[in-house]
This record gives sequence, structure tokens and C-alpha cells, in this order.
Amino acid sequence: MKYLDLDKLNMSLRDKTPDEIIKWALTLSENRIVTTSFGMYSAILLTTMSRHDKDIKVIWCDTLYNQPSTYEHAANLIENYNLKINKYQSLKSKEEIDASIGLPSIEDDNHAEFSEVVKLEPFRRALQEHQPDLWFTNIRVRQTELRNKKDILSYSKDGILKISPFYYWTDYDLDGYLEVHNLPKNHEYFDPIKALQNRECGIHLQ
Repeated sequence: MKYLDLDKLNMSLRDKTPDEIIKWALTLSENRIVTTSFGMYSAILLTTMSRHDKDIKVIWCDTLYNQPSTYEHAANLIENYNLKINKYQSLKSKEEIDASIGLPSIEDDNHAEFSEVVKLEPFRRALQEHQPDLWFTNIRVRQTELRNKKDILSYSKDGILKISPFYYWTDYDLDGYLEVHNLPKNHEYFDPIKALQNRECGIHLQ
């Protein structure tokens, strides 16, 4: 897929609705994925994408350290919306990780290795296997310093076009959407890679 003039396109998409952005993006390629961690607002992007493309590949890199409530949240969305889940996880078992690396804090020297083993390597493997042209994601402005420098459209390091239909939405906007559409919110989501609200989880550095 040829490179696009993102500055011009982002300007034209700025006032479009997420549905309009998604409809436009889907015309670019049929080789597409949507990623999820089944986090707090995951129901919004996943249900919206399933409405536009019921067969889209949903990439979930399961860290193996999710809360039980997150696995329940994921199971409910997968069943209710018939999501085409492609789950990736560490090549090591949770027991092996616990024994060799543990669950390090972000200050711990082992945190980089932990991130690599439980999320970054599985995600690279997912991209290698699917080699998508389009990557739908739920990153938003004001979340982290890196994400503030993105936009509705951006390119990954590998040249994959990333589409973030809800990029300019606030938490208030998303909470209102959940309420209007009677969608679940994953209140207890915790990412051991990200650890803090304003840190990157890693995959958007790819």
C-alpha cells in the first residue's frame, strides 16, 4: 500500500465521526487488524469495528498477568460480538516467567526483559504472521507523551497505517458512549508493562 499524505488526511478527518473514519479507512485495504488488551474502554472500539467488519482479525497479546475480571470482560465481548480473536502470549509459561524474571516494578532492572517476554515479542510475532496494511487501535491524545505526538492516522516503524478513530475523544466522551450503548467498562484493568497511567505499554513504540 502506498504511503499517504497524513498531514492532509488528518486535517480532513479531524471533524469526522469514528464511524466515518473507519468507513473511509476500510476502503484502503482488506488486510487489516484491530488490537486490544481488553482494557477499560475496549468495548467501544471492538464493537464499533465488528459492526463495520465482522470478520476483522482481533489481535490480543495476553500478558498472562491480567486480573480475573479482565479475562471475564474479554470472554463476554468475544462471545457477544463473535470476535475473531487471534491470541498471542509469551513463549514461556507464567510459572517460568515468575521463576526467572518475576513481576518487576518499572524501577526494576528486569522490567525491560519482562516487557519483552510478555508483550513485545508476542506482538512482533503477531505482526510477522499477519503482516497487515491497516492497524486499528484505540490510542488517544492526552494519554502519554508519545501519543500526544500522533494523530488519527500515523505510521508504525514498519510502515503499517495505524488508525485511531477515537483519538480526540476524552474519557468523559467515552463514558457517555458506554452509557448510551449499554456497553461494559473494564474498571479493574491493569497492565503490568505500563504500570502507570501515563506510560506506554510498549506496542505503540513499534
